[in-house]
Amino acid sequence: MTRPSSAVDRLRGSALGITAGLIGWFVLVEVTSGVLQGYYVPLFSDIVDQLGIHDSDVNWFEAAQLLLSALVVPVLAKLGDMYGHKRILLIAAILTAGASWWLVFAGDFWSFLAAWALQGFYVVWLPLEIALIFERGRRQNRGVSMTRRAAGLLVVGLQAGAIIGALAAGRIFTATQDLTLTLMVPAIAVTLVCFVIWLAVPESEPVRGRRLDTWGFVILAIGLLLVTSALTFLRLNGAGFAPVWLLLALGIVAFVILVFFELRQPDPAIDMRVLRRPEMWPVQATAFLVGISLLGAQGPLSTYAGTDSSLGYGLGLDAEARSYVIGIYLVSLIVGAILFAVTSRRANPRAILIVASALVGIGYALFIPFHVELWQVLLNLSIAGLGSGALVGALPAAAAAAAPHGQTGIAAALTNTTKTIGGAFASAVFGVVLAAGAGVVASETAASLGGYMAVWSICAAGGFLAAVLLFFVPKVAFADTLPEEAAEAGAQVV
Repeated sequence: MTRPSSAVDRLRGSALGITAGLIGWFVLVEVTSGVLQGYYVPLFSDIVDQLGIHDSDVNWFEAAQLLLSALVVPVLAKLGDMYGHKRILLIAAILTAGASWWLVFAGDFWSFLAAWALQGFYVVWLPLEIALIFERGRRQNRGVSMTRRAAGLLVVGLQAGAIIGALAAGRIFTATQDLTLTLMVPAIAVTLVCFVIWLAVPESEPVRGRRLDTWGFVILAIGLLLVTSALTFLRLNGAGFAPVWLLLALGIVAFVILVFFELRQPDPAIDMRVLRRPEMWPVQATAFLVGISLLGAQGPLSTYAGTDSSLGYGLGLDAEARSYVIGIYLVSLIVGAILFAVTSRRANPRAILIVASALVGIGYALFIPFHVELWQVLLNLSIAGLGSGALVGALPAAAAAAAPHGQTGIAAALTNTTKTIGGAFASAVFGVVLAAGAGVVASETAASLGGYMAVWSICAAGGFLAAVLLFFVPKVAFADTLPEEAAEAGAQVV
């Protein structure tokens, strides 16, 4: 009669049971991360009124947070590899909690902008969680497969949290009519997450003898700052603004310098030799290409859905109906992440990445002939969302699997950085493309159909190109045991 109970006790005490519990805590952390991403959007109009600013100033919130996350995520991930991923995860959570409380009491634009930017430290949570799960699973020789399944579940938590946050914010504010009280909710949630990480998450085993390549990160930061600044000016001032191309050229020069500098470092900030491996560079390139549609196409999607259909295109939906369209897209992301988590146990991970990228391409390619009816737009978005949801979980896991021991955190984090750059690039280009067609149609503010066609074509091309690049990944990549490790183990047995 005691055998089933003892079996359960052994499972709970085993490394597998501990890892399953760890994943459960991380799902809770990612739900909170999703809440941060979805909670504030419905409140922007009220925040604008309280701060006494213009609606267009809200764009600076996103720009500041994306810039800060692009700069700090690689550094924090590297520090996690060096000193322990839990330690850095806890520090990032505390900084996010502090910024969230600052937002509650920020009384002017610049204070709110600074707090909003600092809240971007939550972006490093997912890469550090991936690294913690991978390092724990590696001790059981199943780190890769375990990380793939866990990554899908974490993305489900992330997207579910975004939906929960978006739905809860409006209802809480309607019930309280107090913006300060409403903004306390995400701050309390992040504060509680700090205690979860502190008390429930075990530490990884940092690699001793590492050092922080300070100059490497300085050059990387300069390059990112120049490129993102160029893209911001491109979106605001257009392609005819000369500083755009000067900043972009200087940014490219900075990245070239970074490559040569890092190749001479014994412990580089970004290991270029690892980055150029056939199982690594297609993954990072895919993250950039997916960022084009995942982060850059949401604005055009919203404006297209709201465009007056009397122009011969657009859906003519009001704000509430547009929110439902975005909600269906987020649900498709969740379904894609679930399918990735379920199929990753048996399917070839390389094949999953290729199929997911192709789905993104197919979904946006379908917009070109089918974009007039609401059901067509929803079908196209759902197809693209399935692929995007799978890729959001698959890419950090694939990068961690392709990285050598001691570099899992920085490898997973780089997928976020390249995805962010891809989104910033797309946002700037799409803004120029859509603005170029404004005023040539019946409405003085609506973009032309040709502009939207260009957006959809670029997104589709990004998905298809990613699928092609992933064919360069070796078929045996992302396995729990690499070929050389398997040979070594066999030699030891003999």
